[in-house]
Amino acid sequence: MFALFRTTSLLAATVCTGLTAGLFYAYACSVMLALGTVDDRTFVDVMQRINTAILNGWFAVGFGGAAVFAVLAAVLHGRGDGRSVLPWIVAAIVLYGVMFVVTGVVNVPLNNELAAAGEPGGIADPAGLRAHVEGTWVRWNIVRTVASTAAFGCLAWALVLEGRIPSAGAAG
Repeated sequence: MFALFRTTSLLAATVCTGLTAGLFYAYACSVMLALGTVDDRTFVDVMQRINTAILNGWFAVGFGGAAVFAVLAAVLHGRGDGRSVLPWIVAAIVLYGVMFVVTGVVNVPLNNELAAAGEPGGIADPAGLRAHVEGTWVRWNIVRTVASTAAFGCLAWALVLEGRIPSAGAAG
């Protein structure tokens, strides 16, 4: 039963991390490219709307669940036959931590600046606001994408290794 719980926590961490990596990837290869083609007020308006809409339970499950399940998986793999998987889980936690720090230090503050600017129609210099936000936001989103994708890869490899651990009580 312990092995099932251990594997399930690793699987949940992998799925949640994959969802988060996919979200950032979608921004990198579609959302921000599309927004790059619109006028300044539309850019500000859409970014404000996205930043409001994304704060929901589904996002929280993926974004927060990845960290919670990865730490749980690390704890559960910290002893016995699960230790061979632990370095990959720890690497994923570190990489996910990089994404988490970038999000909190760069992207969220830029999102907050967009929100604080007020209604797009009332912003005196939407071009200046966009110039201040867009390039930095996009560059650091790529860092988030790479870090979370690498974390996903580490967890996927950890699952492969998990599958190679002999089951308790198996002949061998």
